Amino acid sequence: MSEIENVDNNELDKIRQAFKDRDWNEIKSSDSWAIFKIMSEFVDGFEKLSKIGPCVSVFGSARTKPDNKYYKMAEEVSAKLVRHGYGVITGGGPGIMEAANKGAKSENGKSVGLNIDLPFEQFNNIYIDPDKLITFDYFFVRKVMFVKYAQGFVVMPGGFGTMDELFEALTLIQTHKIGRFPIVLVGKSFWSGLITWIETTLINAENNVNKEDLDLFTVVDTPTEAVKVIDDFYSQFMLSPNF
Repeated sequence: MSEIENVDNNELDKIRQAFKDRDWNEIKSSDSWAIFKIMSEFVDGFEKLSKIGPCVSVFGSARTKPDNKYYKMAEEVSAKLVRHGYGVITGGGPGIMEAANKGAKSENGKSVGLNIDLPFEQFNNIYIDPDKLITFDYFFVRKVMFVKYAQGFVVMPGGFGTMDELFEALTLIQTHKIGRFPIVLVGKSFWSGLITWIETTLINAENNVNKEDLDLFTVVDTPTEAVKVIDDFYSQFMLSPNF
């Protein structure tokens, strides 16, 4: 089967659009509306999140089922975060995101959902505070909100989207675009292969990142350890959540 046979008609239309000649009026019209839409998403996000208080962003797969151990761990991590004074920000969907919002809700903490409009998988879960649910069309706007309003990141096992969010945070910290907020990866068995590849290929073989960059994150196996990393980080500066 050829590559073209694996592409549905909607995807083919998107590919063809990239090669289509457009006159200036078409370009100006479509791009101008896109700019206004992007601006509106930023404004909506800033207005709803600017006074949200200390929060931790929890990333993870939308496909994780409630009987999965990582779903239960995400729920426990978020409940502990709330008990320690933090709100919780997720991508607003099912799976790990649902578990994290559920844990925050169970402790009457702030439960934020930054949903994304997708043709599959994504729908907002029921554990988000109604006034803290925002739905985005643009991934990059959503990622700005994840980073801008979080004082830490807990990363559960996930797929491409989770990796995207993890490396976005790592890159911004590595390049000093944001402060060195704590990043916690939960599940040593899940993350070990990626970390080995970073060490053997990115660092030792290719010298694409520095060895010290491995210190930008911490890998743990339990919810208690995950929350302790965040607490310990802020305690060294004599800081604690204050709503």
